[in-house]
Amino acid sequence: MESIVNYFSHISPVWAALLATTFTWLVTAAGASLVFFFKTLRRGALDVMLGFTGGVMVAASFWSLLNPSIEMSEKMFPAMPWMPAAVGFAAGALFLFLLDRFLPHIHINAAEGESEGVKTQWHKTTLLVLAITLHNIPEGLAVGVLFGAAAVGMDGATIPGAIALAIGIGLQNFPEGMAVAMPLRRVGVSRLKAFWYGQLSAIVEPIAGVIGAVAVIYMQPLLPFALAFAAGAMIYVVVEEVIPETQRDKYKDLAVLGFIGGFLVMMVLDVALG
Repeated sequence: MESIVNYFSHISPVWAALLATTFTWLVTAAGASLVFFFKTLRRGALDVMLGFTGGVMVAASFWSLLNPSIEMSEKMFPAMPWMPAAVGFAAGALFLFLLDRFLPHIHINAAEGESEGVKTQWHKTTLLVLAITLHNIPEGLAVGVLFGAAAVGMDGATIPGAIALAIGIGLQNFPEGMAVAMPLRRVGVSRLKAFWYGQLSAIVEPIAGVIGAVAVIYMQPLLPFALAFAAGAMIYVVVEEVIPETQRDKYKDLAVLGFIGGFLVMMVLDVALG
């Protein structure tokens, strides 16, 4: 781990963000690749994995994003140290609210008629990929922003912390890849196409990661806002989509245990490495 930290400490933060988010994308692809070996995934296992995803996202939102945002704000905005975190958090949630309202998509376990966003004739496959893509925008942005913040030496942001966030996001991306590919395979989509759509849902992460790193490097006063923005977007996704998806069947308690497990893993990663 020390050699990895040293490597990321001596390269451009934009390049670091690209490498880290490419890793998270590849983990999504690894999860989607299981479609070549299995046709179905038990609903209980899916709910546990989705719960794990939610736990990681909630823990990352505080330890990796909101907490550094508040620490930076105490020096940058001593009169109102709460303001950047509050404004950024609200803006991130509003951004995802608008995407959710207007971008056509359908949740993992939803029926054909339960699509959200503007009405469209797009196939359910496309709508499902777009739903998972909504998850991945704030995740990629969070990793990029944190690497950018660490590169400019902002209080509360460190390279090990950014690596911990990338690892945590990667861990919860594995079940996301499965969650896209498996339902598609179950309804008759070929293995290759199911894998393709599964990994495609995370291609936005490297793009968002680079944008986040570039933005904070050249607009440093926005750093605490940007970190909180990513946190608000992630929490919106968890509350609006991830948790409700785990409560649609009889495995609610297992999903909660998955959530607790994900939260603990991300908390330990951030505290141990960050």
